[in-house]
Amino acid sequence: MKGYVQIYTGNGKGKTTASLGLALRAAGADLKVCIVQFLKKGDYSEIKALSKFENITVEQYGLGSFVKGNPTQEDKSAGIRGYQRLCDLLKKNEHDLVIVEEGNVAVMCKLFSEADLLALMDMKPANMELVITGRGATQSVMDKADLVTEMKEIKHYYKQGVMARVGIEK
Repeated sequence: MKGYVQIYTGNGKGKTTASLGLALRAAGADLKVCIVQFLKKGDYSEIKALSKFENITVEQYGLGSFVKGNPTQEDKSAGIRGYQRLCDLLKKNEHDLVIVEEGNVAVMCKLFSEADLLALMDMKPANMELVITGRGATQSVMDKADLVTEMKEIKHYYKQGVMARVGIEK
């Protein structure tokens, strides 16, 4: 099966949710999935659910706090470890689907460069599906991808003060 590069970007809700839906579908088809999360750390509801699948692995390369402004050296180190892990995953070619969660945001936060993300896309094996999520996908990344979906916020209850709810947003 030929694999493609998919990008889920935009300011709207649903980028991670869409990628997790794809992971669930792939797991149901007995495909092997690895999700590499940048800028996230913690036992979110989706992490608990995904841990029940033998063929889905989740690895987190974040410190568990939002990066505001310039990332700390610790943020950068975590991002570099995640990037190196992705390179290793792609070279080993043992997964059918690899999800780079918040990969676009990692580039925006300068954890690694746009050129690094483009290089990942180049090293993707022909049989592997590669999904990159996160707002702020660059034009070059979108141009290189096979599929780009932009989540556009029309209305969000967050603006009325509703915080992230367990099981719905986190």
